[in-house]
Amino acid sequence: MENTHESENVFVHALDAKERVIRNWNHGWNHPNGDMIYYMPKTPCKGEDNFWPLYYETWLRQDRLVGRAANNARIQVWTPNDHILSYPYANEVALEECDKRGIDVMLGWDMIKVHMSDIGEKIATF
Repeated sequence: MENTHESENVFVHALDAKERVIRNWNHGWNHPNGDMIYYMPKTPCKGEDNFWPLYYETWLRQDRLVGRAANNARIQVWTPNDHILSYPYANEVALEECDKRGIDVMLGWDMIKVHMSDIGEKIATF
């Protein structure tokens, strides 16, 4: 999926190649359609205390104001973990902030597969 065209809006946070860095540069701006699904892998993992959805929500809010994103577009966070940040107090504060900003957080869900539907939509199976 990560080798798809930029219009597919599949982004992987890794700094392993110059091309990936260039592709990810405007990742939030290049997501004008539908919900954004953010998957956090099971910990421990590199960068586990980075929580990008709060950043993405700021862009989504701006995109709604200028008509670039639908008013009902949402950010969904899926993770097999029972937390989004490893420090309990920081996790509590981040979850409260997600609730205030309308970010849906689904804890305890592991992604099994991402595939294309018959009409070209991406479908994630949890």
